[in-house]
Amino acid sequence: MNSTSGVGGTEGGTGVPIAGSAAPRVRLPPPVSRGRQLRSGAVGLYRVLRANPLSFVGFVLVAFTLILAAFVVFAPHLVAHYGAEQQTGVYNSAPTLFRWPPSFAHPFGTDGASYDIFSEVMLALPTDLGIGVAIAGVALIAGGGLGLVAGFWDRPGHLSGYTSSFIMRVTDVFLAFPSLILALALVASIGKGTIQAMIAIMLTWWPYYVRLVRGEVIAVKHLPYVTAARAAGVRETKILTRHVLRNVLEPVVVYFTLDIGTVLVIFSTISFVGVGVPYPSSAPEWGSMMSFYQGNYPFQIYWWAITFPALAIFVTVLAFSLLGDGLRDVLDPRSRRALAESAAHEPPPEANVGEPPVLTLPLGRDSPSGSAALGGAP
Repeated sequence: MNSTSGVGGTEGGTGVPIAGSAAPRVRLPPPVSRGRQLRSGAVGLYRVLRANPLSFVGFVLVAFTLILAAFVVFAPHLVAHYGAEQQTGVYNSAPTLFRWPPSFAHPFGTDGASYDIFSEVMLALPTDLGIGVAIAGVALIAGGGLGLVAGFWDRPGHLSGYTSSFIMRVTDVFLAFPSLILALALVASIGKGTIQAMIAIMLTWWPYYVRLVRGEVIAVKHLPYVTAARAAGVRETKILTRHVLRNVLEPVVVYFTLDIGTVLVIFSTISFVGVGVPYPSSAPEWGSMMSFYQGNYPFQIYWWAITFPALAIFVTVLAFSLLGDGLRDVLDPRSRRALAESAAHEPPPEANVGEPPVLTLPLGRDSPSGSAALGGAP
């Protein structure tokens, strides 16, 4: 006698479906919409930033800086009120000490040529940000590509192994010299100017990314999932782009974010020496501004002329440094999970210190005397 068991009608409990019976229906979870994924990611990012206040400050500062730079580029009259021409219409008479310092009309003060320093600092913001991102980006692409080749195809005794060794020996030669000193020497060789200074820093900056990317690739390419993909017959280029590259992006992105501030300091130093962006000009730069005012205005008297460009460099570098630290926590799954859990679970309220907790017991045969509490007075 046949018996049915299970869902959908199976014969004899063997799992064979009975003829004419419907197959079991598996209820699949509904697909997650794109908007829900974005909201979930935004909530996770907010929890991580809330658990790390300094990262939140860096995120806000970088966002504010980028928005301000966009306004300077597309609507400069809203931020730099006097523009590059600097027709302030004031200080036509001989300037005095009491008419130069910061005021309501000129928050950062003016110089002897009636230039509004606030407008100059704002006009220099897109220039400095663009230079920092461009130099770090070119170094990332060039050095990262060479690091991938040197790390993934490092096979001793083969042509790829000799290529990897050649790349690393050239990298060691560049790293043997301090980047700032080497950049100054290159600028002195190819000439002064903005483009020349950028090229000099680019030529000295790519070896750091070669070292970083090569080390990460060597650590990743021997993991089990890469070995399994190679055993399954996956092409080497596909393994590199799909399995290796995607898993080395996290430290590279963090380093790139931190590197923007470092490049900004190096370029400002070169401009301060006098071989970078000339000043005064229609596109000022913070380092060249400090160099000009330091040589023409004594700091003890006209402190605002040098202080505010220096503060602009400090705030921008600090913002990208804090953002880089926050990205390290966001991109690392372990740190992200720990920070999100610490932000989601609030600590319990503090108990009264000095008084033991009182536990009430039911009155009965096991309760000694008439007291129905433990931890209180007998």
